Amino acid sequence: MEVKDTARLTFELMNRADAKLMHQLDQDPEVMRYLNGGKPSSMATIMDVFLPRVEAYTNAVKGWGLWKVTIKASNEYIGWVLVRPMEFFSDKPEFNNLEMGWRFKQSSWGKGYASEAAIAVRDALIENKTTIAENNFTHISATAVKQNLGSIGVMKKLGMTFKKEYLCQAPHGEVDSVYYQLKNKRYKR
Repeated sequence: MEVKDTARLTFELMNRADAKLMHQLDQDPEVMRYLNGGKPSSMATIMDVFLPRVEAYTNAVKGWGLWKVTIKASNEYIGWVLVRPMEFFSDKPEFNNLEMGWRFKQSSWGKGYASEAAIAVRDALIENKTTIAENNFTHISATAVKQNLGSIGVMKKLGMTFKKEYLCQAPHGEVDSVYYQLKNKRYKR
Protein backbone atom coordinates (compact mmCIF):
# COMPACT_ATOMS: atom_id res chain seq x y z
CA MET A 1 0.00 0.00 0.00
CA GLU A 2 1.14 3.52 -0.68
CA VAL A 3 0.18 6.61 1.30
CA LYS A 4 0.07 9.59 -1.05
CA ASP A 5 1.96 12.73 -0.10
CA THR A 6 -0.15 15.57 1.20
CA ALA A 7 0.60 19.24 0.50
CA ARG A 8 3.01 19.28 3.47
CA LEU A 9 3.90 15.68 4.32
CA THR A 10 5.48 12.51 2.94
CA PHE A 11 5.09 8.93 4.19
CA GLU A 12 6.97 5.63 4.21
CA LEU A 13 6.84 2.48 6.31
CA MET A 14 9.37 2.46 9.13
CA ASN A 15 11.81 -0.38 9.85
CA ARG A 16 14.90 -1.16 11.97
CA ALA A 17 16.89 1.49 10.11
CA ASP A 18 14.58 4.05 11.76
CA ALA A 19 15.35 2.96 15.34
CA LYS A 20 17.21 6.19 16.16
CA LEU A 21 14.24 8.26 14.98
CA MET A 22 11.87 6.21 17.15
CA HIS A 23 14.20 6.59 20.13
CA GLN A 24 14.59 10.34 19.57
CA LEU A 25 10.80 10.82 19.52
CA ASP A 26 10.37 8.92 22.79
CA GLN A 27 12.85 11.11 24.69
CA ASP A 28 10.37 13.95 25.26
CA PRO A 29 8.45 13.37 28.53
CA GLU A 30 5.47 15.31 27.12
CA VAL A 31 5.29 12.98 24.10
CA MET A 32 5.31 9.99 26.49
CA ARG A 33 3.00 11.57 29.08
CA TYR A 34 -0.19 9.70 28.19
CA LEU A 35 1.62 6.51 27.16
CA ASN A 36 3.60 5.68 30.27
CA GLY A 37 3.49 8.70 32.56
CA GLY A 38 6.29 10.59 30.78
CA LYS A 39 9.15 8.09 30.96
CA PRO A 40 11.55 8.22 27.96
CA SER A 41 12.21 4.92 26.18
CA SER A 42 15.74 3.53 26.24
CA MET A 43 17.42 2.45 23.01
CA ALA A 44 17.42 -1.10 24.41
CA THR A 45 13.61 -0.94 24.79
CA ILE A 46 13.27 0.32 21.20
CA MET A 47 15.51 -2.47 19.86
CA ASP A 48 14.39 -5.35 22.10
CA VAL A 49 10.69 -4.62 22.66
CA PHE A 50 9.26 -1.92 20.39
CA LEU A 51 10.80 -2.99 17.06
CA PRO A 52 9.98 -6.70 17.41
CA ARG A 53 6.36 -5.74 18.16
CA VAL A 54 6.22 -3.46 15.11
CA GLU A 55 7.77 -6.17 12.91
CA ALA A 56 5.16 -8.67 14.14
CA TYR A 57 2.29 -6.72 12.58
CA THR A 58 3.94 -4.89 9.68
CA ASN A 59 2.40 -5.85 6.33
CA ALA A 60 3.29 -3.46 3.49
CA VAL A 61 0.57 -4.81 1.18
CA LYS A 62 -2.22 -4.24 3.71
CA GLY A 63 -0.71 -0.98 5.00
CA TRP A 64 -0.06 -2.25 8.53
CA GLY A 65 2.94 -0.85 10.37
CA LEU A 66 4.36 2.50 11.42
CA TRP A 67 4.12 5.16 8.75
CA LYS A 68 6.98 7.63 9.09
CA VAL A 69 5.81 11.22 8.64
CA THR A 70 8.24 13.78 7.22
CA ILE A 71 7.73 17.46 6.42
CA LYS A 72 8.13 17.75 2.67
CA ALA A 73 9.72 21.23 2.60
CA SER A 74 12.44 20.52 5.19
CA ASN A 75 12.69 16.70 5.08
CA GLU A 76 12.28 16.77 8.89
CA TYR A 77 10.96 13.61 10.57
CA ILE A 78 8.14 14.62 12.92
CA GLY A 79 6.47 11.36 13.96
CA TRP A 80 4.54 8.31 12.89
CA VAL A 81 1.06 6.89 12.34
CA LEU A 82 0.42 3.30 13.43
CA VAL A 83 -1.88 0.81 11.68
CA ARG A 84 -2.54 -2.72 12.94
CA PRO A 85 -5.52 -4.92 13.80
CA MET A 86 -7.13 -3.99 17.13
CA GLU A 87 -6.11 -6.32 19.96
CA PHE A 88 -3.29 -7.67 17.75
CA PHE A 89 -1.27 -8.92 20.71
CA SER A 90 -4.21 -10.63 22.42
CA ASP A 91 -5.62 -14.11 21.90
CA LYS A 92 -8.47 -12.54 19.86
CA PRO A 93 -7.04 -10.06 17.32
CA GLU A 94 -9.71 -8.12 15.42
CA PHE A 95 -8.53 -8.37 11.82
CA ASN A 96 -11.72 -6.66 10.59
CA ASN A 97 -11.10 -3.65 12.87
CA LEU A 98 -7.92 -1.69 12.19
CA GLU A 99 -6.37 0.36 14.96
CA MET A 100 -4.78 3.69 14.18
CA GLY A 101 -2.49 5.56 16.53
CA TRP A 102 0.05 8.38 16.26
CA ARG A 103 3.03 9.87 18.00
CA PHE A 104 4.48 13.25 17.01
CA LYS A 105 7.28 15.52 18.17
CA GLN A 106 6.08 18.28 20.46
CA SER A 107 7.54 20.85 18.04
CA SER A 108 4.91 19.76 15.49
CA TRP A 109 1.90 19.98 17.82
CA GLY A 110 -0.86 22.47 17.08
CA LYS A 111 -0.02 22.72 13.37
CA GLY A 112 -2.47 20.09 12.08
CA TYR A 113 0.24 17.61 11.09
CA ALA A 114 -1.13 14.67 13.10
CA SER A 115 -4.63 15.10 11.64
CA GLU A 116 -3.27 15.60 8.11
CA ALA A 117 -1.10 12.49 8.40
CA ALA A 118 -3.81 10.32 10.00
CA ILE A 119 -6.34 11.34 7.33
CA ALA A 120 -3.86 10.47 4.55
CA VAL A 121 -3.22 7.04 6.09
CA ARG A 122 -6.96 6.44 6.68
CA ASP A 123 -7.75 7.32 3.08
CA ALA A 124 -4.99 5.03 1.79
CA LEU A 125 -6.36 2.14 3.87
CA ILE A 126 -9.88 2.65 2.59
CA GLU A 127 -8.74 3.00 -1.04
CA ASN A 128 -6.14 0.18 -0.90
CA LYS A 129 -6.85 -2.19 -3.80
CA THR A 130 -5.84 -5.23 -1.74
CA THR A 131 -8.21 -4.49 1.12
CA ILE A 132 -10.97 -3.53 -1.33
CA ALA A 133 -10.54 -6.84 -3.16
CA GLU A 134 -10.46 -8.81 0.08
CA ASN A 135 -13.28 -6.66 1.53
CA ASN A 136 -11.89 -7.59 4.89
CA PHE A 137 -12.09 -4.72 7.36
CA THR A 138 -15.25 -3.15 8.64
CA HIS A 139 -13.93 -0.42 10.96
CA ILE A 140 -11.00 1.80 11.85
CA SER A 141 -10.64 2.50 15.57
CA ALA A 142 -8.46 4.43 17.98
CA THR A 143 -8.02 4.71 21.73
CA ALA A 144 -6.57 7.38 23.97
CA VAL A 145 -6.29 8.36 27.58
CA LYS A 146 -9.39 10.43 28.39
CA GLN A 147 -7.28 13.53 29.18
CA ASN A 148 -5.39 13.37 25.86
CA LEU A 149 -7.52 15.97 24.11
CA GLY A 150 -5.03 16.32 21.23
CA SER A 151 -5.42 12.68 20.21
CA ILE A 152 -9.18 12.79 20.72
CA GLY A 153 -9.26 15.82 18.41
CA VAL A 154 -7.43 13.81 15.72
CA MET A 155 -9.95 10.98 16.13
CA LYS A 156 -12.83 13.40 15.58
CA LYS A 157 -11.13 14.92 12.52
CA LEU A 158 -10.81 11.38 11.13
CA GLY A 159 -14.61 11.14 11.33
CA MET A 160 -14.55 8.72 14.25
CA THR A 161 -17.31 8.75 16.83
CA PHE A 162 -17.15 7.98 20.53
CA LYS A 163 -18.02 4.36 21.36
CA LYS A 164 -17.09 3.86 25.01
CA GLU A 165 -15.07 4.86 28.03
CA TYR A 166 -13.11 2.15 29.83
CA LEU A 167 -10.19 1.47 32.16
CA CYS A 168 -7.00 0.57 30.32
CA GLN A 169 -3.97 -1.09 31.89
CA ALA A 170 -0.93 1.13 31.17
CA PRO A 171 2.69 0.79 32.31
CA HIS A 172 2.00 3.34 35.06
CA GLY A 173 -1.32 1.82 36.22
CA GLU A 174 -4.97 1.84 35.16
CA VAL A 175 -6.06 4.93 33.24
CA ASP A 176 -9.44 6.23 32.10
CA SER A 177 -9.48 5.78 28.33
CA VAL A 178 -11.81 6.37 25.41
CA TYR A 179 -12.52 4.32 22.29
CA TYR A 180 -13.53 5.94 18.98
CA GLN A 181 -14.48 4.24 15.72
CA LEU A 182 -15.22 4.85 12.03
CA LYS A 183 -17.09 2.46 9.73
CA ASN A 184 -15.22 1.54 6.54
CA LYS A 185 -17.50 3.01 3.87
CA ARG A 186 -16.23 0.48 1.30
CA TYR A 187 -17.17 -2.58 3.35
CA LYS A 188 -20.03 -4.31 1.51
CA ARG A 189 -21.03 -7.37 3.59
